[in-house]
Amino acid sequence: MHTIVGLLFLFPYLWYQYQHWLEYKDRPVNEFVIMGYVAMAATTVAIISGSFLTYEAIFTSSITDVWKKIHLTSAFVLVASVIPHVGLIIIRDSKAVNKSETIQARKAGQKKYSFNSVYFLFYQFAVVGVLMFAYSSSHSDSVTVPDDYPYHEGLKSPFAPSLARTESGELIEAELLGGSESCGTSGCHSEIKEEWEASAHRYAASDPFFRKIQENMGKQKGAVASRYCAGCHDPIGLFAGSANLFSDKLTNNIGLDEGISCVSCHSMTEADVQGNADYAIASPERYIFELKDGKMAKLISDFLIRAYPEKHVDSYSRTFYKTSEYCGSCHKQYIDEDINNVGWVQLQNQYDQWRKSHWNDEENPFATLECRDCHMPLTASEDPARGDVHDLNRTADDKKHRSHRFLGGNQYVPKLLDLPNADKHVELIEKWLRGDYEIPEIQDQWVKGEAIPISVISPDSIQLGKELKMDVIITNKKAGHEFPTGPLDMMQSWIEITAEDQDGNILFSSGTLDEDHVIESGSFIFKAEPVDQYGNLIDRHNLWELVGVRYSRALYPGKTDYARYAIDITEENTTDIYITAKLQYRKFNQFLMNEVFTEIDDETAPVTTVSSDTHHVKVSR
Repeated sequence: MHTIVGLLFLFPYLWYQYQHWLEYKDRPVNEFVIMGYVAMAATTVAIISGSFLTYEAIFTSSITDVWKKIHLTSAFVLVASVIPHVGLIIIRDSKAVNKSETIQARKAGQKKYSFNSVYFLFYQFAVVGVLMFAYSSSHSDSVTVPDDYPYHEGLKSPFAPSLARTESGELIEAELLGGSESCGTSGCHSEIKEEWEASAHRYAASDPFFRKIQENMGKQKGAVASRYCAGCHDPIGLFAGSANLFSDKLTNNIGLDEGISCVSCHSMTEADVQGNADYAIASPERYIFELKDGKMAKLISDFLIRAYPEKHVDSYSRTFYKTSEYCGSCHKQYIDEDINNVGWVQLQNQYDQWRKSHWNDEENPFATLECRDCHMPLTASEDPARGDVHDLNRTADDKKHRSHRFLGGNQYVPKLLDLPNADKHVELIEKWLRGDYEIPEIQDQWVKGEAIPISVISPDSIQLGKELKMDVIITNKKAGHEFPTGPLDMMQSWIEITAEDQDGNILFSSGTLDEDHVIESGSFIFKAEPVDQYGNLIDRHNLWELVGVRYSRALYPGKTDYARYAIDITEENTTDIYITAKLQYRKFNQFLMNEVFTEIDDETAPVTTVSSDTHHVKVSR
């Protein structure tokens, strides 16, 4: 209304001001004239600054703070000068002794002018008030939980067994937590939206591997139990109450497509490191027409967000989003009696692994590397969200934002789902896994080189007929948590080692893949072997039956592990031996691909060489 009224009265006012100036420009200078010139100057500045702000709010991604301050200041100056300019004249004329028709007509005109001004101002406020009431009456942030809504046995939360919850305790419509596309099409956060599109957060619900495992859980434990997964993988579906009846999706289309959407992540009001999605969320107050279809509705809502961004910023930006505890609410998981019917068992726990590592210095935050420092590195930006005075070692005008790619270890699913810019995203993930991804702002703490370097330790020469010992050393140099991290019953990292003679003949090998993409028996593998209450191996990621782990091997931050190999050198023709060791990684082991993910077109998960080393041994006689 402010903008519309301002634009409607712009040209009529300019015409009036010009005529008024022509009439009084030759009059003697007095206090009335001085205040008039001040008012005219303030109005001119207000018009110019208001026009720039209107243009920016319509055609750019954000308004300029300087123009906003100029506009506000000129408005106050205008009010402070117009009131005495007009008021003093009215007071003067009211006290005039002259009873002539001219004076009386002037008084009548002043009275009518004053009344009409107040009336019109009141009318504008009334219109705005009616529109506000109409909008608020038709707008609801929550949906009452239906009487027939199925709860998890023995638990009162409509979202249990997940610990996620809404502040109101009610459901939230999926539309209120979705709409990530609009964050980019508005022209505001297009860079961040592009990064998010191929990220693990985006496909958290549509990941075909997750969908298959959740489907199996729903069949075996019931749809309500699958809410355990939804708190982290599908918050939109969870809070909309979509997992209350069993279906193939166990969610809604918005949740399926957006996974952890912009709004669902930026609407959290508190988070606890207990894990299992122990966070609270509040439905953000949306701008008028923000959820409506149509070009005009989007034009108005985008204009309002840019012109009046304070509410938008307050709704979606909180200081605790910058903490590792915020990430820990989901990146720490456990199974308890509500799921396995037995008792509590710790699952993946990146948060505590980081918290107890050398990367976390509780006495010196400047020496600490938080989750965001590595997984959300700074990137050059034109985004309105660039700059951050609340982030350590940053300023309000650093022209950077934190990347929303959330680079990690999934170099498979983005291409499998053919997500936007998947090739680029996977390329960056592989650089990340190898340690080639440079982060300048933490270069003094996050040393250069391979993330998980591997080294071959062996003698430089050996006598024919002797035993050649080969030690392979692996060090977790850069990861802020265990390597590999995540569900170790699904993913695999292993040592592939070969020893060849001078002619390329294989003298020894371990960790190679057979024609069916299975790692040969006896290889050194980082993995976990969880079991159910009967001692059976959990080999289909059926975590709802898990009660313990019979074997687990991973590499803690800063720690080293090794594998030892030995071969007898007996071939008479051998003069040189070339040893090559590789640390290999893939997201899904082949057994799962064969037994569980039969609907996946690809026959195997891609393998990334995280690091490698070679060593030359001379054979003497």
